[in-house]
Amino acid sequence: MKIIGSYPKTRLRRLRKHKWLRNLISENNISPNDLILPIFVREGKNKIESIKTMPEVKRYSVDKLPTILKKVKDLKIPMVALFPYTPNNKKNKQGSEALNPNNLICRSLRLIKSKFPDIGVMCDVALDPYTSHGHDGVLINNEIDNDETIKILVKQAILQAKCGCDVIAPSDMMDGRIGLIRKALDKEKFTDVSILSYAVKYASSFYGPFREAVGSKSKLKKDKKTYQMDFRNSFEAYREVGLDIKEGADMIIVKPGMIYLDIIRNIKKNFNVPIIAYQVSGEYSLIKDGIKKKLFKEDIIFESLIAFKRAGACAIISYFAIEVAKKLKKIN
Repeated sequence: MKIIGSYPKTRLRRLRKHKWLRNLISENNISPNDLILPIFVREGKNKIESIKTMPEVKRYSVDKLPTILKKVKDLKIPMVALFPYTPNNKKNKQGSEALNPNNLICRSLRLIKSKFPDIGVMCDVALDPYTSHGHDGVLINNEIDNDETIKILVKQAILQAKCGCDVIAPSDMMDGRIGLIRKALDKEKFTDVSILSYAVKYASSFYGPFREAVGSKSKLKKDKKTYQMDFRNSFEAYREVGLDIKEGADMIIVKPGMIYLDIIRNIKKNFNVPIIAYQVSGEYSLIKDGIKKKLFKEDIIFESLIAFKRAGACAIISYFAIEVAKKLKKIN
C-alpha cells in the first residue's frame, strides 16, 4: 500500500519509546505515602500466625506488633488499620467486648502510641468482630437494630479515641452514626480525631477471607444486605456519601475497591472529599493465587494499585502495602 505524504504526523508511540520518557509523562504513580497497611491482632503472647485464606498475611499478638511496625516505620508507610481476632469466649450478642478498655484494639493502640507515635492508626467502629452472630450491630427480633447499635458505636469510638486512635472508621453502615460519633468526639474534646467513613460499603462476596481472618465467617448465618449497599446500584452511593459528609465525615472509603472503580471516579467528580480505596481480602487473595499459579506476573500488583489512583483515590488500604513499599524503596 502506498503511504501518502507524511502520514502519520502524530505518532503516540514516540512517547512510549523509552522507559525514562514513559516515567516523565506518567499521569499517576504510587509512593509509600499512598499506602495503608491492615494488621490483624490476636490474643496471647509471642504469637505470629498465618491466615489460611490470605497468603503471607499474619495475625500478631499485641507484644509482637513491633515486628511488623518496625517495617512500617522503615518503609515510611504513614498509617496502619487494626482489626481484632476476638476469641469466641469474649463474643456475645451485644458485642460488649468492643467496649472493654483492655480489648485487643485498645491494648494495640496503647502500644503503638507509646513505641511508634509517628505512625497513624485507623480503627474500625463496628461490632462484627465481637458479636456471636457475626453481624455489625445488635440483633433485635432477628433484625439489626440501627439506633441501638449506634449507642454502642458511639461509646466504642470514644474509647478508641481515648486510647490514641487517630482515625475513627465506622464500617457498620448504620444510618446516622457519623453525626452522633462526631458530636460525641467533639464533646469529649477529640476535635482533631478524624472520621473515615465507610459510606460506600457494598454487600460483597469479596469479604470472605477477611471474615475468616477476624473469626466472624463461621458465626454469620445471614447476609448483610439489609444494611450494606446493593452492588447493583451506583447512584445510591452519592446519597450515602452526601449524608456522611453533611454529618461530619472527613474522608470516605469505597469498599471493595477494584471492581468499584466507577464508583470511586464518580464520587471524586461529584464530592470534594478525600477517597480511600480498600483493596479487600478477596481481591488480594485472587491476585496472590494468580501469581502463585504463574497466571500473572507480579507487575499486576502495581497495575491494580495504579488503577485506584487513576480512578481518583488518594490512598489505598492494601495487604500488599509492605511488599510494594519494599519494591519502591529498591527502585528509589
